[in-house]
Amino acid sequence: MLQTVFFRSSFWALFMIFSCTGNKESSLPYYNTPDFSPHFLSEKEAEKEITHTIGSFSFTDQDNKAVTDQLINHKIHIASFIFTSCGSICPVMIKNLDILSKKYEKDSDVVLLSFSVTPEIDTPQKLKDFKKSNKINNPNWYFLTGNKNQIYKLARKSYFAEEDIGFTKDSTNFLHTEHIILADQNKKIRGIYNGTLQTDIQQLIKDIQVLKNDE
Repeated sequence: MLQTVFFRSSFWALFMIFSCTGNKESSLPYYNTPDFSPHFLSEKEAEKEITHTIGSFSFTDQDNKAVTDQLINHKIHIASFIFTSCGSICPVMIKNLDILSKKYEKDSDVVLLSFSVTPEIDTPQKLKDFKKSNKINNPNWYFLTGNKNQIYKLARKSYFAEEDIGFTKDSTNFLHTEHIILADQNKKIRGIYNGTLQTDIQQLIKDIQVLKNDE
């Protein structure tokens, strides 16, 4: 009996040590390529095997302030690609993202980035008016504009926004996607969702919580 108790105690002690050292496999996959093949790995394994991260960038937000990739250092962030004159999928995406936004409105460790795919039209003032007209009050939701080539390159090469279909395209091919991308505190891609579906947004909210718990 004592041996059994000792064995169980030892097992759980080892389990806790194993978990706390970051070797526990995450329930969320990592994505390393634009075909979104999932890799279920521990954080330590991911450090070695998942080489893809969100690249550096510098754009301008709705308040005419510079926003760089330093903003998302050690933070969970959600990326979407929209334009203010869109009358089809964008209004639905914004409405659905606002569900998530309201949940994390006071959590500065969760950042939303919405990149304009028509930056030549979407000036900072236009983005500010867009945010106001959609009654978005979350200070951690940034609407970004800037160089079109850089936005499109970031969307396709860093976020795999159109998966492998658009990976080889450039800014002459219009970017219009309902995809929303989840990236973790290390700028690694952990999820892709259909922004027009509330069921996907609810799953996204659950997955954000998984990343917060894994931290």
